[in-house]
Amino acid sequence: MTQADSFQQAVNGLISAGQRIWQQGWCPATSSNFSQRLDDSSCAITVSGRDKGQLSADDIMRVDLDGRSLDGKKPSAETLLHTTLYRRDPGIGAVLHTHSVKATLVSMHADGPVEFKGLELLKAFTGTVTHESSLSLPVFDNSQDIAALAKQVDDHMNETGTGHGYLIRGHGLYTWGPDLPTTLRHLEALEFLLDYYWHASRWQPAEAREVDR
Repeated sequence: MTQADSFQQAVNGLISAGQRIWQQGWCPATSSNFSQRLDDSSCAITVSGRDKGQLSADDIMRVDLDGRSLDGKKPSAETLLHTTLYRRDPGIGAVLHTHSVKATLVSMHADGPVEFKGLELLKAFTGTVTHESSLSLPVFDNSQDIAALAKQVDDHMNETGTGHGYLIRGHGLYTWGPDLPTTLRHLEALEFLLDYYWHASRWQPAEAREVDR
């Protein structure tokens, strides 16, 4: 496959993903950003400020893994949060960042990592074969200094492992996978788990919520 074919495939996939995610209400207004690895040194990513439910080929661009534009277009302000993941793990093939209500609510109320355990949908994540497992979503404070935030995320992963996703407080969710279809599956599973977590935490006594965390 040529580089042009690889980019066109990424364009088609990201446009389709944007429509699917928008239909779920997870990327309101011009929020969110999506990317797909092209090769060892570049990725395709959504252009800054575009409606993700109505993406066209002109709304997808190429950047290197330092986040620099390769075609003169303006990438999302959060591009480094994508490229840092591609640099740290060559097995990551796509990254999706969304702004759902539940992800935002949970991120604002969590006082530490959000923990999920004993739930059947955990088997949706690559490498998980039983519901008798757990998944931890770290929560990072929001910042306009994306380079510093990307470093904070990377440093955390050096200590705890790459995992499957993280939350930015008052902002949204990041998740990734070896390819775009798998990353979409991870996203849908995380949105379900965040919805479950939010509803469960509303009726659990405070001491039970502390145990779950």
